[in-house]
Amino acid sequence: MHIELSGLTHPKARTLVLSAGLGGLGSFWLPQMNDLRQKYRVVTYDQRGTGRSPDKLPEGYSMADMAAELATELVAAGIEHYDVIGHALGGMVAMQLALDYPQRVSRLVIVNGWLRLNAHTRRCFSVRQALLNVSIEDYVRAQPLFLYPADWLAENQARIEAEDALHAAHFQGTENLLLRLNALMACDYSQLASHITQPVLVICAQDDLLVPWPCSQALYEALPQAWLEKMPWGGHAMSVTDSALFNQLLVAWLEETSPVATQNQPSPTVQPCPVSFVARTL
Repeated sequence: MHIELSGLTHPKARTLVLSAGLGGLGSFWLPQMNDLRQKYRVVTYDQRGTGRSPDKLPEGYSMADMAAELATELVAAGIEHYDVIGHALGGMVAMQLALDYPQRVSRLVIVNGWLRLNAHTRRCFSVRQALLNVSIEDYVRAQPLFLYPADWLAENQARIEAEDALHAAHFQGTENLLLRLNALMACDYSQLASHITQPVLVICAQDDLLVPWPCSQALYEALPQAWLEKMPWGGHAMSVTDSALFNQLLVAWLEETSPVATQNQPSPTVQPCPVSFVARTL
């Protein structure tokens, strides 16, 4: 698995692990890197079977597999304690890590995530699966429609066309994509969310075409210690389209919200919850 470390290098620096969505590429987080590198050690990675981590995925591939692979690679890189920031599928990886390796995960940020698959999101995924049967090029060309607001797309056509060509040239493969998509669609944390005791920032865009924002609301309400932020605009990939606001909210929460103590780490000084966030503690 291709992993990149950047940012602070001193031993006491907090580590942020960034996990992308269905595309699986660490480069998704480029708009966040400058802000995060100044204060943290940052880990990005290409998920197994994508980008610079080519592999043929096994049948029955699951979210637990994705979390276990990442946890193993982090230990191999000397990283045993960390916060996880995940977008969509990456948010599911983050929750799975918190459930399976609670001694390692201190905090979570879940971007446009959910407890269980919404009927609307299932319809969107079904359309994307059907497009794969037409051609990879048509699948790739349709992707931006699910990710970005229409007004942003209209103003960034040259960029989108360049991204289309890049994604088609480095496509993860139909079999891998379907296995990863099936693992994502099978996720159901409705009975498990209450076991995630780490602080969690749930952040969503209210104009997300792929994942309706009430999915994040339901996730927030199910978590024992959660904060919720709703961005009014930006689409499913609002960390790209409105990175200034997204980064501001993300960095503020990371700075103002105390992580839980993980094994072999001292308990952090308790800080008050940031007034700019809506907190819910059951």
